Amino acid sequence: MQPFAYRRPSSLAEAVAILESSGPEARLLAGGTDLIIRLRDGTLRPSVVVDVKGVAELRPGIREDDGRLVIAATTVMTDIMADPRVRRDFTALAEAAAVVGSVQIRNRATLAGNLCNASPAADTSPPLLIYDATLVVHGPGGERRIPLDAFFVRSGVTTLARAELVTAIALPLPPARRGAVHLRRTRRRGHDLASVTLACSVDEHGLTRLAYGSVGPRPVLGVDDSGALADPATPEAEREAILDRLLADASPSPRSMRAGPDYRLAMLRVLARRGIQGASERLANRSTT
Repeated sequence: MQPFAYRRPSSLAEAVAILESSGPEARLLAGGTDLIIRLRDGTLRPSVVVDVKGVAELRPGIREDDGRLVIAATTVMTDIMADPRVRRDFTALAEAAAVVGSVQIRNRATLAGNLCNASPAADTSPPLLIYDATLVVHGPGGERRIPLDAFFVRSGVTTLARAELVTAIALPLPPARRGAVHLRRTRRRGHDLASVTLACSVDEHGLTRLAYGSVGPRPVLGVDDSGALADPATPEAEREAILDRLLADASPSPRSMRAGPDYRLAMLRVLARRGIQGASERLANRSTT
């Protein structure tokens, strides 16, 4: 492990000032589940690590505010998967949080960290995409909001500007009844990155939102607002044509050690069909999921 400076700001303004003065080699520490690994293996060599766990404005928590469920950036997976509001209104997110790493990892890993790493295989990205999540970001220019679909660029790269950090993730409360699921395919049972990860929601008007990851440089969101994909009476050929459109941006890397491109593309379609069926069944069986 290479030596680095360590700073522990107590306010958001102080954290932003440190990031601004330190340049691109500064790295944030919240949960640290990915950062510590990369520090140890030498793939990351920051000049300074900025520990934001003591920043008052970033205290963990989940609250409702103006028609949105707002999850503070430092909220860990264990708290997200256990929150009754998340389990009721954002079921796919609760399911995704429950499969991130091990129990020990979930007790430390933060939602913002899972997103800011910009891993195409991040489990929480697809459910947050189907739920139309927005990131609340603070930097030298003040606060701004970034739709999650506009946040990802490619693996490890986001649209965060220099000295900006995520302070919260905001999810609009559902305007209509819906069902949703999170699904993944891994090489083995247990703690493994997904070869394919997918989330699907279907609302009472037939609107289908399908998001998937680990099959390209960034997670992808597709939307069918015709109602045809969620309608079991739609001819199979028409449903498959819609799936062709929604899954067209999948481009698995041929160099991945987890699975080959052909397998991943085949499993993506299998999970998409299962996701639509599962989301539709939850819509039918529950008032809101």
